[in-house]
Amino acid sequence: MDFFSLIAIAAVIALFVIVSRQQTRIGLIERELGALRSLVLSGIPQPAPKTGGAAEGAPGEVPAAAASATPPAREAALTEVPAAAPDAPKAEVPAEAGEGTLSEPATPAEVAQPAAPAEAAAPARAARDVETALGTRWAVWVGGIALALGGLFLIRYTIEAGIFGPGVRLAMAGILGLVLVAGAEFIRRTGFRVPVQGAAGAYIPAILTAAGAFILFGTVYAAHGIYGFIGPALAFTLLGAIGIATVAVSLVHGLALAGIGLVGAMVTPALVASEAPNPWALFVYLAIVLAATAAIARIRDWKALVAAAFAGCGIWTTLYMTDAPEVNLAAVMFISLATLAVLAFVWLGLFLITGRDEAESGFDWPSIVPGFFVALTALGLSVDPVFAKAGDALHGAVLLAALVAVALYRPRALPLVFAAGLATVLIYLGIVPPATIGADALDVGLGAEPLAASDALTFRIGVALAIVFIAAGFWAARRFAAAAPVHAASWAAWGVIAPLVVLTALWLTFGDIDRDFGYALPALLLVLIFAAGGEWIARAEEPPLGGGPAVSFALAGAGVAALLMLHMAFGSGWTTVLLGAAAVVPALATRWRSYPVLGWIAVGTAVAVLGRVAFDPTIVGAAALSRTPVFNWLLLGYGVPALAFGFAAWQLARTTNGRPRLAMEAASALFALLTVAMLVRHAMHGGVIDTGPVTLAEQAIYTLIALGAGAILVAIDMRSPSSVLRYGSMAAGVVSAGLIVIQHFAVLNPLVTDESTGTIPFFNLLFLAYLLPAIAAGGLALYVRDKRPRWYAAMLALIASLLAFAYATLSVRRLFKGEFIGLWSGLGQLETYTYSALWLVIGVALLTTGVWLRSQLLRIASAVLIAVAVVKVFLFDMSELEGVLRALSFIGLGAVLIGIGLFYQRLLTRAAREG
Repeated sequence: MDFFSLIAIAAVIALFVIVSRQQTRIGLIERELGALRSLVLSGIPQPAPKTGGAAEGAPGEVPAAAASATPPAREAALTEVPAAAPDAPKAEVPAEAGEGTLSEPATPAEVAQPAAPAEAAAPARAARDVETALGTRWAVWVGGIALALGGLFLIRYTIEAGIFGPGVRLAMAGILGLVLVAGAEFIRRTGFRVPVQGAAGAYIPAILTAAGAFILFGTVYAAHGIYGFIGPALAFTLLGAIGIATVAVSLVHGLALAGIGLVGAMVTPALVASEAPNPWALFVYLAIVLAATAAIARIRDWKALVAAAFAGCGIWTTLYMTDAPEVNLAAVMFISLATLAVLAFVWLGLFLITGRDEAESGFDWPSIVPGFFVALTALGLSVDPVFAKAGDALHGAVLLAALVAVALYRPRALPLVFAAGLATVLIYLGIVPPATIGADALDVGLGAEPLAASDALTFRIGVALAIVFIAAGFWAARRFAAAAPVHAASWAAWGVIAPLVVLTALWLTFGDIDRDFGYALPALLLVLIFAAGGEWIARAEEPPLGGGPAVSFALAGAGVAALLMLHMAFGSGWTTVLLGAAAVVPALATRWRSYPVLGWIAVGTAVAVLGRVAFDPTIVGAAALSRTPVFNWLLLGYGVPALAFGFAAWQLARTTNGRPRLAMEAASALFALLTVAMLVRHAMHGGVIDTGPVTLAEQAIYTLIALGAGAILVAIDMRSPSSVLRYGSMAAGVVSAGLIVIQHFAVLNPLVTDESTGTIPFFNLLFLAYLLPAIAAGGLALYVRDKRPRWYAAMLALIASLLAFAYATLSVRRLFKGEFIGLWSGLGQLETYTYSALWLVIGVALLTTGVWLRSQLLRIASAVLIAVAVVKVFLFDMSELEGVLRALSFIGLGAVLIGIGLFYQRLLTRAAREG
């Protein structure tokens, strides 16, 4: 398949795409035309058309100016390019029929057509619509493509037939292309306009121009690439000139023609081969194409066109850096800086010409494209070993600084800040050796070497970039704090993120990760700079000192820098303690400033401390932890944060309040529990907290701590109501109940484990694990009866009853079996009888207590326990006991049941009398 066949196939595909895209766009215009016809047929009087035919419009005319001008001036206006009079009012083109088509620009009369229902005219209009589409639109499109293909096929035929020589054939093709372009301009200048509104997408001058440009492209390429009549330099110049000229004439012919010209201009370097490629020629040519395209796109506000132009230059730069055997760094820097210059001075610098305000809020989305490619170039120069070893990282830093400078100069180029910030973060995360952070030991695909080079130049560049981001970020954040909060927040965010990442990466790469005062001092300096910068930005807000998003980013950065400073300057133990104590600082700051972020910074310290103790529960490491009970690093590492978080919550409740206060209350309660629990485990295991299984005695202490914490939280909630304290106290009770059911009754039960219960008769393991928790749960159930939901108090009362029952039963077992009470040691007859008697006594006691406390739950529990005793007597005692024990068992059961019946009869009689 030769070159001409490929061109033919591409043309057919282009035709199909164009036709498909036009259907939806033309539909709107057809509906408006139908609505107009319906109004005309209905007899509704229409406003008189404007004099001078201003309502009709034509490509390139300025309607408002023409309507009021003198006849000579009006005739001159019809031949002017729309951009020549930017101050004249322009009609807005509907999206469905405007941008992106080879069409005549819409006129005010077309846009102002009234929209009315056209259902009545639909049947009569259907045939005319088909006729209009076939005769005015599709015929023109197909005709234009046929002209272009005809020129190419004519060249092919003369080649195959040998009628003319190559020079004559190419000359004929070139003449045909020029004739088509000239004919299009002649038709336009003679006042051509689309005869019917439904054919607005078939602007003949634009289609003829596109066909002529297409033929000229093919002619020049054939002269160079097939026949070799012209050299690379001349072919390059001619193709580029055709492309730029095509883009230029799109001012009067529409965006689609500009796209054709841009594609031709961008593929020209690929079509022209050279034995000694010159990167300067390539990039100077691309810069010219980019500048011309950006200027034209700015005049017509074609964002997609300029984005495509930026993308084309970026793609050529990337391909050159990846494929060229020896990269000309100066040429790469030239095209990158030229791209930023075109963005700043051409695309974003012509707002005054187009009547737009540079300071309007929002951002310019085409800026994303040059930001991405320039940042990608800087990233390559800094990370790629070939460039980094040659010292090209400095040039990459220059490009990053240029991105920041352009974003400062043109506020709408905000995406450049994100591009520069992301590239900086990626560069300096890449210099960190994986072994430093333990990544080489994980299956994360990293080797032992860092991804980027780390040397003295990288260090100095990092410091310089950090200063650039801090200065630019805080200055711009203050500048936009009142008028554009989103811009201010973006600048402030990168003003803290980039320096923090650079400092952390340099510390992990060049410093001592255990303790390094050389990096702690810069971190302290960042704390002061970020805090002062946040205050500086806040004073520029409207109203001042509101603590908006930009201020929040600055102060949050100060908090992170403080965390880094503590870790760099102190060991693990003091870092945990001081970090927990640091929560007091932002809480106290709320006395002078009511910034919402201050409370969340305190919450951030709590999260950091929690992560720190999760990483190392021993605070200072297992080897350095003292074996002295209570007075060791655990008391400081858990106790000081608990106190600091509690004070922070108290302070926040009196100033800003809100969710941070609730979070700090929860953190304080959590660390208070952790303090006691860790100290207990430390004491129970001889100074070792990270080995050994949990015993029943240790679990009993944890249960008592949880129950005590629940009672403390309820008491505090009564003084200072808080949803965190309310639900936290209930959570503590529910967790306690779950631990009791799982651990005390099942997993760690001495009946199952045969664990030693101790040699002391009363103060033994059963006393600690069952009786004390029963008393604690019962006391808490009484305390919360009127303070918490009924189900919660009932749950605690039931747990207390079960613990008391378990203590009594296991104590009887211990009385008969001694220190070890495992089930496999069997049951004696007297022991069996004692259980029956005991359970009946406990049942009566529960009944009496339930009546006294007016607790239906306790009375039900007593009934259940007595029912269990009845079942045991009739099923178990009858078969296992003999003699007097069997008789006594039944006698005791009968006496108890009769006594209970008598008690209830008297109780009901007394209630009836009182009623």
